[in-house]
Amino acid sequence: MSTYKIELEGEVLKINFGEPAQNDQIVRDAAARLDEMTQQGELKGGSLLKINGPASLPVACVLTHKVAHLYGAISVFDPKLSKYVVCITHNPAYKLGDLID
Repeated sequence: MSTYKIELEGEVLKINFGEPAQNDQIVRDAAARLDEMTQQGELKGGSLLKINGPASLPVACVLTHKVAHLYGAISVFDPKLSKYVVCITHNPAYKLGDLID
């Protein structure tokens, strides 16, 4: 049983809720899935990662914390803008708040 689904498609981390659960369990499951993806070499890091899909605030925090150590910049899809918004950056090519297609 998985309470949170995470898959990497190119440079986009596709996320979604799975089996119903409370945030304490979902956070643990999301962290475990990211650790598994890293150990299997699926999350290798790079200059930019785009995250797309629904997340509660606690889940969003664990997701960005885990991947921020692997990627130069993290962007999250904003459906109102229909673009990704850079929310974490250590890469001079991306500034906080940059909008990306």
